Parts: sequence; structure tokens; C-alpha cells
Amino acid sequence: MAILEASGLRKVFRGGDGNPIEVLSGADLIVDRGEFVAIVGASGSGKSTLLHLLGALDHPTAGEVQLDGHAYSALAPAELAEVRNRKLGFVFQFHHLLREFTALENVMLPLLIAGATDSAARSRAEELLAAVGLAGRMSHRPAALSGGEQQRTAVARALANDPVVVLADEPSGNLDYHHSERLHDLFATLARGFETAVVVVTHNRQLAARADRVLSLDSGRLVPLAGVESMP
Repeated sequence: MAILEASGLRKVFRGGDGNPIEVLSGADLIVDRGEFVAIVGASGSGKSTLLHLLGALDHPTAGEVQLDGHAYSALAPAELAEVRNRKLGFVFQFHHLLREFTALENVMLPLLIAGATDSAARSRAEELLAAVGLAGRMSHRPAALSGGEQQRTAVARALANDPVVVLADEPSGNLDYHHSERLHDLFATLARGFETAVVVVTHNRQLAARADRVLSLDSGRLVPLAGVESMP
């Protein structure tokens, strides 16, 4: 059953000389509930731009994105903000944790913003941090956590409000092999264990190999790949 659907996405930017630069030229994507999809492509091909459109962080020049049957274009700005907070989870290459907060407090924050009580937010955050292997590190601030632990905290935060889709942009780009592999395992578990759809933009072949499908963004469109051997 499709949970996220993009049809005919175009995105055109204005270059420094005022001429249009088309980054996406009719990209189509359907992601089912609980599916793990990896999107690959050359640097500058528009992968991050596509992820921003899927996450309602930007508007397409043309085309449409639907989440759980609701088109983004039909939603008011406040409604889109609600979608981003409650139905979407984001994980970026740089974890963007708040330095003055502990891991527990970082994960609690989106829950509190969504209106949860302090006790409910704390209980949910503790559950998620334990699920990503950080039960003993909850009281540590980001500076006291390894890079892999910081990214796993970011994943727990992305899951805080039980999103239907998690979008990740080069999540293991700054990690060593050991921490990358642990994070890759976690993304596979998300899709299969939590039944959360996962869309990951990556250059990492090991991460792409764990996905149910691998798509390449080529000339502004998404093209299925037979396997990671044909990754650009």
C-alpha cells in the first residue's frame, strides 16, 4: 500500500546569470508502507532537492507529492508544519542535535512540541534510545557521544512521533565503517520492524544494498537499478 507518492516533480532554480537550471524534470516515486528505498546518483544530480520536496521542506516548480493520500499542495502552511512534525522523520548527514541538551532531552523535544506531557515524552524517548542501543548514554550531551551515537540519537529523535516515513540524507557520510554498518542495520530494522517507510539518499553501497529497491536519479528522473553494482 503506497504511503508516499510523487508524480511529475520538476524543480527549476535561477542561476547566477538569471538563466533557469532544471534539477528535476519529471521525477516519479511510489513508496509503500514499511518499504526501504535507496536513492543514488552523481553529486549535484538533485538527490537532496528531491528529498526536500518529499519532506515538504520546499515546493516543486511542477508536480505533486502525496503523503498517506493527502496532497501537500492542498495543505496550508500550518498544516504542512504539522505533517513534518507528526508524520515525517528527518535524519541528515550532520545530526543537528542541540548541544546543550542531553540525548534524552533531544529526543523528547519533538514530542513536547507536539503537545505530549513531560512524563509521556520522557517514557517514549527512553524507549527509543534503548531501541537504538543507547540505554546507557541517555544523560550524555552530544559532545560526550561518538559520531555513531550522535547519529543513532538523531534516528531516535526522527522516530519520536511515530512517523509514517523517515527521510535520510547521507546519514552515514561522516561515520567510520563500524559505526556506518551499525547505522545501516538500524535503518533496515526501521522498515521491517517498525513498519516505517524509509527513503535514503546515499553514496554508500553497503547502505544501498540493504534497501528493498535502489533508484538512480539520472537527468532529473528516477530510474530503477538492478543492484548496487550499477551504482554511479
